[in-house]
Amino acid sequence: MGNPDTINTFSSIYSVSRETTSDLIKYEKILINDNKKLNLVGKSTIKEIWNRHFLDSAQAIDLINKNDKIIVDLGSGAGFPGIVLAIIGKDRRESFKVMLIEKSPKKTKFLKKIVSELNLNVEVVNKNIFAEETKFNNDVFIARAFKPLHVIFELIHSKAKNWKKIIIFQGKTGKENIIQASKSWDIKYKQRASITSGDSMILEISELRKK
Repeated sequence: MGNPDTINTFSSIYSVSRETTSDLIKYEKILINDNKKLNLVGKSTIKEIWNRHFLDSAQAIDLINKNDKIIVDLGSGAGFPGIVLAIIGKDRRESFKVMLIEKSPKKTKFLKKIVSELNLNVEVVNKNIFAEETKFNNDVFIARAFKPLHVIFELIHSKAKNWKKIIIFQGKTGKENIIQASKSWDIKYKQRASITSGDSMILEISELRKK
């Protein structure tokens, strides 16, 4: 479980209410319990959920604008970052809705349980977006620990229309990934350093065209 210092750090950075902190603690408890059966997060991070997952995911809230209506979380898994964004959005009384896309029926059931327990403005969709004729017409797409950069680009290019931005979490190979992707794509983007890892970054992509 998160220690008081870690919880206080999160609450201080994002200025969340006690009720929201309580929601995150509930989320953590259910996650730890269900992780025994579902392998939602790696064993190496289960004792660092607040820093490795909650705090890391929450960084993306600063990239969400008031006019953004639907945030699509690709391959949501344990709910990162979508559930965390929905919790903070609820705390701030934001109007955006989060759509969680997850192909695993068992993980989908877990996500629906969290959404119901915390009364979040979230839709959970159980589908494999690569295998089905799925099309999106949404504002914002977000991906954390989902697929390689070039795969995400191909997915958005083939299935999404009228999007405003794509937010992608990248690890220590992020710089090299964007260099390689730039060989096949014209990309307009901003990047910001992660507050949880010195060699990680978050990409905010506003334009994407195939060369």
